[in-house]
Amino acid sequence: MMPLLEIDRLRRTVTAAWESPVADQVAAAWGCSPGTAKWWRSSASHVFVLPDPSGKRYLRFVPDSSRGAGPMAAVSTLMDRLAAGGAAVVRPVPAQTGTLIVTVPTTLGPMHAMMVDAAPGDELDVDDLTEDRARAWGRTLASMHDAAAGLETGLPVAFAELTGVPRWFADDPLLVKAAARLSDRLAVLPRDRARFGVVHGDFELDNLAWDADRATAFDFDEAAVSWYAADIAYALRDLTGPDGEPDAARRGLVQAFVAGYRSVRPLDDADLTNLRLFAGAHAACSLVRITHALSTPNHDDPAWRAELRTRLTAMAHSHRELAVAVAQTLTAPVGPPPSE
Repeated sequence: MMPLLEIDRLRRTVTAAWESPVADQVAAAWGCSPGTAKWWRSSASHVFVLPDPSGKRYLRFVPDSSRGAGPMAAVSTLMDRLAAGGAAVVRPVPAQTGTLIVTVPTTLGPMHAMMVDAAPGDELDVDDLTEDRARAWGRTLASMHDAAAGLETGLPVAFAELTGVPRWFADDPLLVKAAARLSDRLAVLPRDRARFGVVHGDFELDNLAWDADRATAFDFDEAAVSWYAADIAYALRDLTGPDGEPDAARRGLVQAFVAGYRSVRPLDDADLTNLRLFAGAHAACSLVRITHALSTPNHDDPAWRAELRTRLTAMAHSHRELAVAVAQTLTAPVGPPPSE
């Protein structure tokens, strides 16, 4: 997530008609007229929606001060190659220069931008999820994992934020200890190609659009190289309780998702036993990202930012509790035997 100060800088340029001169400057790289782009939301990137004769498109851009061009280039290349191979993924739209991303000088500084087609269909709420669609959800993720094999160029390795916990939370020794235990356990997990590769990073229902029973994925901001089971753990967050275990009322949906995944690619029981470990590690990393986003002065917060700060603070607390709870259940990791 971008720092709240960066989000606020852009939002202050958004008019009552949801337009922004900054977005106009960026959208011009795709030949769009001023006023075409309408603000949609800002989180990991600023997102504006654009009407198009053949369907909606979305303009996504980030300030250079928050993220360099490299990560967005890696994501756009990944999405383009997946879509070209027939994966159920939205495809980037080339700019007028023919490139998938552009860096545009704006009144708020350089912005790295890409545009994508809208995914066909509608988003599903977790309460509308059926076991059949849960199986389709699992199949879609497994198919994407298969299709993305070998496309990791430029993508970060997941869970890097764990190393930042001691710096960000030096006054919370329990959390620092928890992060160390989570890191130690991750360090000894196998990284063979059957278990470790390119992941979406945020394959929740709100990053999928459904056209009948076909799901199309979008929002690859968190794409990384990681364990496939970690991608499953993050996708299933809305079906798990605050302890990282499947919610009793939704256990059938979790089982259907796993069955759908296994119908496409292997997922052994050892991978499943690590889902809670990955949930705890994700929580610790999310806590670092939220804390970074919140680390701006709040003495002049407008109402929307104060409300968002309150929600993020509560979310950070729940992430901390989950990370600590999971870490406390871990026994000492068993690594490979020492060499002779």
